[in-house]
Amino acid sequence: MDMNLPPVEELRRVDAELARLDARRAELLARRVWLLGVLRAAAAPPFPGAPPAAETSPRGAQNVLLTLGGTLLAVAALAFTLVSWGSMGIAGRSAVLLVVTSAALAAPAVLLRRGLASTAEAVGALGLALTVLDAYALHRVALPEADGLGYAAVSAGLLAGLWAGYGGLLRGLRLPFPAAVAAAQLPLPLGVLAAGGGPAAVAWAAALTAAADVLLLARPAGIAVRTTAGASAALLALGALPVGGTLSLTGPWSGGPLLLGWAAVLLFAARVVRPAARVLAAVAALAGVAAVAGPVRAALPAAWAVPVYVVCGLAVASLWRPVRAARIPAEVRAGFGLAGGGVTALGLVWALPPVLGGLLGPAVRGAGVWSGTHAAPVPADHPATALLVLLLGAGAAAAVRGAWGRWGAVLLGWAVLTALPVVLELSYGAGIAVRLVAVGAALALAVRPGVLTRGLPEPAPAPERPEPPARPEGGWGASWTAGTAGTAKATGAPVAAGTLLSLTGLVAGLASAGSVLLLALDVRAATFVVLGVLLGLFAAAAVLGAGAVREASAGGAVLAAAGLVGAGTAAAGLSAAWAGLVLLVVPAGTAALAVRFRSPAAELSGVAVGVLAVALTAPRPAVLALALALGGVIAAATALRAERRRAASWTAGGLFLAAAWLRLGVWGVTVPEAYTLPVTVPALVVGFLRRRRDPAASSWGAYGPGLAATLVPSLLAVWSDPYGARPLLLGAGALAVTLLGARFRLQAPLVLGGAVLALVAVHELAPYVMQLVGALPRWLPPAAAGLLLLAVGATYERRLREARLVRERLARMR
Repeated sequence: MDMNLPPVEELRRVDAELARLDARRAELLARRVWLLGVLRAAAAPPFPGAPPAAETSPRGAQNVLLTLGGTLLAVAALAFTLVSWGSMGIAGRSAVLLVVTSAALAAPAVLLRRGLASTAEAVGALGLALTVLDAYALHRVALPEADGLGYAAVSAGLLAGLWAGYGGLLRGLRLPFPAAVAAAQLPLPLGVLAAGGGPAAVAWAAALTAAADVLLLARPAGIAVRTTAGASAALLALGALPVGGTLSLTGPWSGGPLLLGWAAVLLFAARVVRPAARVLAAVAALAGVAAVAGPVRAALPAAWAVPVYVVCGLAVASLWRPVRAARIPAEVRAGFGLAGGGVTALGLVWALPPVLGGLLGPAVRGAGVWSGTHAAPVPADHPATALLVLLLGAGAAAAVRGAWGRWGAVLLGWAVLTALPVVLELSYGAGIAVRLVAVGAALALAVRPGVLTRGLPEPAPAPERPEPPARPEGGWGASWTAGTAGTAKATGAPVAAGTLLSLTGLVAGLASAGSVLLLALDVRAATFVVLGVLLGLFAAAAVLGAGAVREASAGGAVLAAAGLVGAGTAAAGLSAAWAGLVLLVVPAGTAALAVRFRSPAAELSGVAVGVLAVALTAPRPAVLALALALGGVIAAATALRAERRRAASWTAGGLFLAAAWLRLGVWGVTVPEAYTLPVTVPALVVGFLRRRRDPAASSWGAYGPGLAATLVPSLLAVWSDPYGARPLLLGAGALAVTLLGARFRLQAPLVLGGAVLALVAVHELAPYVMQLVGALPRWLPPAAAGLLLLAVGATYERRLREARLVRERLARMR
């Protein structure tokens, strides 16, 4: 195509070429459909009764027939040997078996020369089966006094040699060599059993047989031979290794050497069978651990059993690292690490109950708070060597390079401090001291994880990305990663490791703090001391930490302060209502500190404490009103901050209003308007002036509080006082407010006035509606409800459209 043409001419030619290609494609598709039809017609059967396609290949059918024929002949020979044996003499019976066996063993040679390999295989298999029957017949006729196990061992050995020689003569047969390998598994174990050997001797015989199988695996034999040898060795190991493990517990000096022998066999197999090297090496390592730890465990007290196994497991796991001198393959070393790690993990699980007892044991309380009595440690009878196991695990984890090793060391170190009071049965004061040390250490790690991440390998540099926009200080945007990453980067450690360690330290610190606080509730002085220390620790972590560590610590400090105030009120003997009033000091202090120390978690904790304080004053309405008023003061002070102004101002207004209503109820006031109207009028004037100065101001902020101050209390009074002129006056006032809101397009007067007017109307019509409903037939309400549903369903879409229009009009109002 000429590229020098003008664009218009070139476009015309391109369109023409595309049209020509489309036409050619349609022609080829039509031709393809016709050709497919011709081919299907040619492949169809010539007449309806034609047989369907074959589902089995000729070779498959041949193999099935040959296998079935050989099996039937073997069964017939077995029946002849066992059932019809007595009807013939010794010479006749021997002659029959000899002739049949010889013919079956000789026929494959002729069949192989004629190219009938499958038939030769089937007849050869029959000949091998007949040799087993010959051996059985020989025992029954010529050697009836011979020991059955001994005769079976000798016969298996002879048959293995005979079948191997037969396979060597007829190389075209595939079955004799695998059959010889399978028969060779029996002589040693059966011979040991015949000689009266015990389980250990039989297990040794199995180990020697498996070693021979592994040697066969190392030779360039056929796939069938190798498969048979590998499967036989696996079965022998499955039967003998449990025996060795049991002996290592009951008779370690006999089970240990056996397990070492099996470990040697498995290691050699791991070098030969590379795909399964990791699994075989792991099993060999487990056998070695059991072999070495068994005698040592037997020589020590029972409490040292698990530490001995853990030490041996760690010794094996240490081989996981590359060792140039030993030249251990990587897969084998991986198996060692897997086995050693598994043994260590089981030991750590055994040492877990004291950790749980130290963490959750203080929750088990035998008497009340400040009773001076302490519950027994749970569990109190666990061996003290559990601490040694935890320490060994921590040291091993610390020796592992990488973030996960450091994490394991930190977690196990915290577990040691947690279990220490339980295992050593420390005194009450010492137990509290150790738990407080655990809290301090965990929070220190959460604040400065970089201390433990130094020396870790640096991650690959990530591609540069644009920095996200900065977020306000102290907001929820101060994310976890930002907090821990800053410390990690400052020390040159990877961010992921710092995050992991910081999270672990924070969770561990919070868990230990809860545990020590539960324990401190037994004694009054201990409660104050622990709460004071926790307050100091969490406050320090909040000041020094960043991100989520700072937020969680700040929340913990607020809760500790609340606990101190609550404990002080309890010690002073104050009632619950007055204690709640005093507890408001905590949210007040939180609001004051929020001016300099911005922490959403601390503020939320202060709000939670304030809610609890108000709930405690609920039984006494007068105190509750005072608590609500004080809460309003705290919220109003919080509203001075620009970022909290909207939520805090509404909260303050609601609390002040609730306090005023409750106080009026306590005083027995039946005419709330005398107190609310003097507030409403100046509030509306202030709102009017604000709207004149700022026309864009919302009507909810200008008129909402003033209108609600009168309308809501009067509405409550209407529902509690069904008689009098109040419903009429309130309805008239609400109507006027609604009309003014509609006239000046103000949302707050329209919504508040309309809602109050509707509720007053419902209040006035309710008695008549109830009277009317009682006079109607019982079938009429369901029928009316059904008609109403039909009507609503018929006009649903139109009503939704009208509702959207009303909502849009309200949204356009101020």
